[in-house]
This record gives sequence, C-alpha cells and structure tokens, in this order.
Amino acid sequence: MWWSSAANASSVFMPPQGTAVSTQIDGIYSFLLISSVISFIILIGGMCWFVFKYKRRSSNDKTAYITHNHTLEFLWSFIPFCLFMFVFAWGWIVYHQMRAFPENALEVHVVAKKWAWRFLYKNGKEVTAEVNDKGEIEPPTMVVPVGRPVKLIMSSEKMNPAKNDDPYDRPVLHSFYIPAFRVKQDVVPGRFTALWFQPEKVGDFWVFCAEYCGASHYDMKARVRVVSQDEFDGWLTGEARPGVVTAASTLSPMAQKGKQLYASKACIGCHTLNGSPGAGPTFKGLFGKTETTDKGQVKVDENYLRESILNANAQIVNGYAKGQMPQFAGTLSDEEVLSLIEFIKTIK
Repeated sequence: MWWSSAANASSVFMPPQGTAVSTQIDGIYSFLLISSVISFIILIGGMCWFVFKYKRRSSNDKTAYITHNHTLEFLWSFIPFCLFMFVFAWGWIVYHQMRAFPENALEVHVVAKKWAWRFLYKNGKEVTAEVNDKGEIEPPTMVVPVGRPVKLIMSSEKMNPAKNDDPYDRPVLHSFYIPAFRVKQDVVPGRFTALWFQPEKVGDFWVFCAEYCGASHYDMKARVRVVSQDEFDGWLTGEARPGVVTAASTLSPMAQKGKQLYASKACIGCHTLNGSPGAGPTFKGLFGKTETTDKGQVKVDENYLRESILNANAQIVNGYAKGQMPQFAGTLSDEEVLSLIEFIKTIK
C-alpha cells in the first residue's frame, strides 16, 4: 500500500492536516478547548477557594451581608459574550469559505449506495472497489491533483439501480467524510449535495461514511489519493474509456452522453441551444442563472435541474405552461440525469 510521508505523519491528537481549511478548523477547535480549560479552572478553582476561605468555623459564625457588585456582574456576562461572538464570527468566516465553491474546480461525481462509494469523472472514467490477489476488497481510490480545488457532486442510489420492483432496495442516507481535510457532507437520496476541498499535501487520505446506513456501514471506506498535476493528467487520460471522445468533439464523455439523451429523449423539441424561446426554457446559459418560477426565485443548479428533469411540474418558470414536458421519474437512471446536467452546463 502506497503512503506518502505527509499523509502518514502520526498524530495522537488530530488527523493530519491535508488542506488549508483543516488548519483553520483546528485553530478554532484548539481555541475552544484552551478557553474551556481556562474557564473550568477559574470557575471550579474559584469555587474550591471560596469553600475553603469562607468555611463556617464555629456555630456562632454568621454569613456576612453582601450587596451587589455591578462591575463583577457586568464582567462575568460581558466577557463570555465577547468570547462567544468572536468564536461565532471566526466559525462563520471559515464555514463561508467551505461553502463558497470555486469556479475553476475539478468536478467529480460521487455516488453512494449500500455499502460502497463510486467516483465518476467527466471523461468517462469510473472508479469502484476492486478485489486484490488475496481475495480482499480494496476500497475505491479517488485521484485528485494537489493544489487544485475539487468539487464533489454527490448522490445516493439503490444497490441495484436497474431493478425497480424490490421494495426493500432503496437509496439511503450516507455521509461523505474525509477526516484529514475536515470536510463532511450528507449524501441524501433524491437530491444532489456538494462539498469542495483543495488538497495541499500529496498522499493517501481515508474516506468514511459518517452516517449509519445499515449492516455494513463500518466497511464503507474509500481513499482520496493526492498526486501532482502531471501525474493526475497521465492517470486520467491513460485510463479513460477508449473510443468515447472523437477528435471533433469538445465535450467530455459524460456530457457527450447527455447530448445523445438530449436528442433521443425529445428534449430537443422544447429546449433550444441557441437562446431562442421554445416550449421550455432554452439551455443556453441556463446553468447558474436565477429564474423566477411559480414557487419564487430559484438558482438553476444541479438540484433544480434534477427536479425539473424528473418532475417537470415541480417549479415552472414564469411564462411557460404546466404539463408540456413528460415526467421522467422512473425512466431515467441517476447516471443519465447526471449526463444531461453535464451537457446543460456546457451550453454557454
């Protein structure tokens, strides 16, 4: 098993720090821990000292009459308030950085099911668990370049996506967690969730499911392998599915498949690619746009497109009639929906 010195650095306190955000999160955690210890010492130490100093020495001792001390009462309320507001502002800044997705991020689709992870790249490469020569299961390894932001678009699927007549086989809730990167995001059935990170160290880092998802939840592991940009480019192009991209095509294989579905599923009849109006909104410049619907304003992201593809009448853009588009729920697989969305993203 290959490990780098960065990822293999031992720590009895916290996992290794693989991103800049992990350093900031550890800073918040350390501040909370140290300030809590200091507060504990002041509070409990003060109580013990008062118990000893003001202990009743004889049956004739009487409690002294003590009036209010407004300065003390103000300080023991105002100082904690300032500390709490400082931690809140610090945490909000770091959280905002974690949820503000970079424009140039490498996008990888993460698909979870009982009890395994699957990673899909836009060039058609798919990474799943493998079995080694000893008959042991090797967790899937998502390879990403060092120093480049990576956006994960995540969804949950059934154990057997092609089978629809098993009432016990359904997608469940998972949680994608990389301890070394200090990022965790729930993977929710029926919608897309996302997170991003920018690895700063080369090495292998473990991925766990942090949400109990059934009998083999404990075995739902994967790895993130961080390599140089040149090594990543060679890995991605060297093992991509052959014969998918033609010389004349500038689309990724996933978007190319979406383009084929755009024609075969009759999307072409209602949604234009040149910006002109049709029976439905044009796909040109659609992704990332803010639309006004019968349910209010909505940003066109992966979740909105997924809902609109599977249930066209959920949120109708103003100016278009209901009932024009067929319902594709149950007829399109999750991968086909992903492919259509990737194609829509390319129409600028």
